Amino acid sequence: MEFLSSLSNGQFLGIMGASLAALLGGIGSAKGTSMAGQAAAGVVSEDPSKFGQLLVLQLLPGTQGLYGFIIGFLMLTKIGILGGDIPTSAQGFQLLAASLPVGIVGLISGIYQGKAAVAGIGIVAKRPSELGKAITFAAIVETYAILGLLVSFLALNGIQVG
Repeated sequence: MEFLSSLSNGQFLGIMGASLAALLGGIGSAKGTSMAGQAAAGVVSEDPSKFGQLLVLQLLPGTQGLYGFIIGFLMLTKIGILGGDIPTSAQGFQLLAASLPVGIVGLISGIYQGKAAVAGIGIVAKRPSELGKAITFAAIVETYAILGLLVSFLALNGIQVG
């Protein structure tokens, strides 16, 4: 029974929120950068001089994991793990909810940004001078990851703990 009551503990819920933010964004970034890396490896095996251009495209889907880490870290500083007060159960649920935009959008946009980067790698393979266009296609997906980060950040800052 004590275990079940600890699941609604505000600090536990805050830790779950921090974990989800980092975990989901990290999964999206891992999948996206992996897809882009696999496509880039094929191109580089044929033309090693394109490595630098393709590395930029592979790195783009990695930002979602960074955004999730930032929100996770900020949450841990707010809930008594790395500083701050212990949240109530209601505040813990608020923190958990605040983690969802960056986590869910990070998961989905990381994967789709990886797909856009793979398409951009195809562009650079045939026309290296078109790197800017390839980056633009992938960067447009980044807009939504930034919006998820912003919503989570604003929600997190609006939650009063203690």
